[in-house]
Amino acid sequence: MQILHVYKDYFPVLGGIENHIRALAEAQATAGHQVTVLACARGIRTIVETRNGVQVIKAARLATVASTPLSTQQPRILAHLRPDIVHIHSPYPVGEAANWLWGHARATIITYHSDVVRQKFILRFYGPILRRVLRSADAIIATSPRYLETSPWLHPVRGHCFVVPLGIDLSRFPERPEPPVHDPPRILFVGKLRYYKGLDVLLRAMRSLPGVQLTIVGDGPMRKPWEWLARDLELGSRVRFAGEVPDEELPGYYAGADLFVLPATARAEAFGTVLLEAMAMALPVISTELGTGTSWVNQDGITGRVVPPNDPDALAQVIRELLSDPERRHQMGKAARERVEAEFSLPLMVRRIEAIYERALG
Repeated sequence: MQILHVYKDYFPVLGGIENHIRALAEAQATAGHQVTVLACARGIRTIVETRNGVQVIKAARLATVASTPLSTQQPRILAHLRPDIVHIHSPYPVGEAANWLWGHARATIITYHSDVVRQKFILRFYGPILRRVLRSADAIIATSPRYLETSPWLHPVRGHCFVVPLGIDLSRFPERPEPPVHDPPRILFVGKLRYYKGLDVLLRAMRSLPGVQLTIVGDGPMRKPWEWLARDLELGSRVRFAGEVPDEELPGYYAGADLFVLPATARAEAFGTVLLEAMAMALPVISTELGTGTSWVNQDGITGRVVPPNDPDALAQVIRELLSDPERRHQMGKAARERVEAEFSLPLMVRRIEAIYERALG
């Protein structure tokens, strides 16, 4: 099967969607499919390369507007390709519209990762096109039943929507047989430092958690403002901004924590793959109730806790409760690992998506 994935960025750019596309494309290539990823380069030259069996075409980029790359080459390349499946990863208005207008795949699949949340002015112009794009797709993949239920854009096309949760390579995250208890306690955040991650809420919660240490893994546009906030809150050495770390080092950060916290504040946090990574390491997690996949992945009271967004006091209280109860954390961590093994492994995700491909082609 010839498969073409289309999105704005690809590895070594790091992010939830980019990481998902890489894992899926490489697994599909390993399974014997002919896989191409069409993304945008960081500069003005088109680059073609092969990574782990996947042909990667990075089309020349002219500019970036509202976090979206603009490229005249990407639509032209797309128009010349003839895959069996084109798999669009949304939100990406340029790629969605280009495939709708000029794509020649036998079937179009869209993974609807998230609504457009912040750039609402784009929807004034693009909304009518997005509705047509969704209606014309052969199948739409939502990453959780919660997002399918709550997205106003998916409701009109529910008839050809399927739920396929994201998956991770469990071999990268070995389960800790007996999670350690650290003194002082350690909590961990991993993710792109963007506004919707809610790290400011966690930093404010840290004021009422004396002695607790927080490690922040990741980089992004909000790093400097949040570093300044940590200084203003006088959190000192209790907060460490570790920046981006290589994939092979990431499991060590999970293993060195007592709790994982994802304090997201907006629906742009649609799933939270980092929750899966932490849970795979038998680490209890704390997430927020956004009406998205985060509070479906993390089952409140079973694999961790779910708290209201934008509430530092509620977040601090739950952190205190879990840090004071090592046995409860151990049981939650064990349940977390079992849930990831049952529902969120990479091979299971690949099989589910391939079944949708075959159905669309059939």
